[in-house]
Amino acid sequence: MSDDTGPEADRVTGAPHPRETDVLYGQTSAEQDFLTAVNSHRLHHGWLITGPIGVGKATLAWRMARFLLATPLDDGAGLFGDPVPYTSLDISPEHPVAHRLLARSEPGMFSITRSVNEKNGKLRDKIVVDDVRGLTHFLTMSSADGGRRVVIVDSADEMNVNAANALLKMLEEPPERTTMMLISHQPSRLLPTIRSRCRELRLHPLLPDDMHNALTQAGFEAAESPALAELAAGSVGEALRILQSDGLALYAELIALFASDQGFDRQRALNLANAAVGPANAERYELLLTLIDLFLMRLARTGALGQPPAVEAAPHEAQVLTRLSPHTQKARAWAAAAQEISDRTQHGKAVNLDPAALVLDTVFKIHQTAIA
Repeated sequence: MSDDTGPEADRVTGAPHPRETDVLYGQTSAEQDFLTAVNSHRLHHGWLITGPIGVGKATLAWRMARFLLATPLDDGAGLFGDPVPYTSLDISPEHPVAHRLLARSEPGMFSITRSVNEKNGKLRDKIVVDDVRGLTHFLTMSSADGGRRVVIVDSADEMNVNAANALLKMLEEPPERTTMMLISHQPSRLLPTIRSRCRELRLHPLLPDDMHNALTQAGFEAAESPALAELAAGSVGEALRILQSDGLALYAELIALFASDQGFDRQRALNLANAAVGPANAERYELLLTLIDLFLMRLARTGALGQPPAVEAAPHEAQVLTRLSPHTQKARAWAAAAQEISDRTQHGKAVNLDPAALVLDTVFKIHQTAIA
């Protein structure tokens, strides 16, 4: 198993790593599809686990890995030799495999994520070919006790071209008793040849109750907020980001900024912009840009449907959305503004535009669209 001790690209800040998460909520169908393949003795060598960010893809992959590594290859038999089907991926936390996975010392496990650049000590923005080359050595070794080997790539979307081609060669000629799991938020970005060699398990956004349970498991007790569930759109990962960066208050401030019939409050706009300045506020800045995109999307949807979303994500949001987007013509204007603002934001980040200036420019564009 990869034994890097630096920062982990596949860990959400402030939350347990997926290998440390015991229960997966809201994805029973995907788990059952995998168990059906195991019970039918037609376990595919490659699995593509897809779905939105933060809905449990990595947690499922580690549950599958734990199950496979702890399950004997000669499946158990019941009375008169009839096979006993597996009904759950649950493995006791006291199982030796579970202990070794937590300690990152399981010899049958290999994980591929973005690695640390030795020159600057920071995580790379891509999975590079050197990250995949270590897999070659792992796969050529005889597995411990003739058991299974499992590989997790998180996420496959982050592979550069050379890394993707190196992984493809291993998918084309999979070693015996090896199962490879590729986590993908955007499978359309993968090589078609990689997708064609994997069986897909698609995960879906979580319902509010599952979201609450998953957040509680991660140690966050603010999970019952309808506003949080609305903003996170069924993604536990997004909910964690919102909670850790005070995103509920940030979105409420964004709504309050445009609550007046007289236009936006300039001092409030300055305060909002200044709150995104500096390295310490980098995550808050990124979240604010995400929340602005969400605000514009909810404006366009309100005008198109003739009514605001059923659940308010901030106090007085329904009133603000209805006033600013009362009909389909305005909905089209907000959709166009959203695209323009997104393009400006991407350009501004690419040229390292001052965050405060970019936020203020965005606020002005929203105001112009509102009064047009």
